[in-house]
Amino acid sequence: MSTTTVIILIIVVLVLLAVIGVAVAMANKKKAEARRHEAEQLRLQAGSHQGAVVETARDAEQREAEAKIARAEAERAEQRAAEARQGHHVEEARYEDQLREADRIDPDVDHRSADYRPRAVDTTGATGTPETTGTPETTNTDPGTAPEGTHRATPGGPA
Repeated sequence: MSTTTVIILIIVVLVLLAVIGVAVAMANKKKAEARRHEAEQLRLQAGSHQGAVVETARDAEQREAEAKIARAEAERAEQRAAEARQGHHVEEARYEDQLREADRIDPDVDHRSADYRPRAVDTTGATGTPETTGTPETTNTDPGTAPEGTHRATPGGPA
């Protein structure tokens, strides 16, 4: 091969490489332009959803405010319930104190017994004898037995 042929071959190879380089550069430029266009479209779509984002943020804030109010109301209701329970316990204690005082005074009740329980009054209209009185849960109408926690007086027995 002569020098001229080698030079022509080198020139052809260089031209081919230049053409390929230009083609690749144009393809990259076209691809970049397409990606720019796609990004712009995505931005436009996102912008159209911005109103929904603001609306849902307002809705979430409103729901949070409602939840805060509901929690405060629940706390107040719980406080009222606790106060009512406390009041009930106080009334219950007063009631039991009165029953114990009545049992202490009553000669027919052994209030010092180990199984002593305060005796409730039968509010159903009974005579109030030991056979028909007892705690509301254990009212006994059997004349042969006394309600649990109460003591029948035995004639001639200790009071």
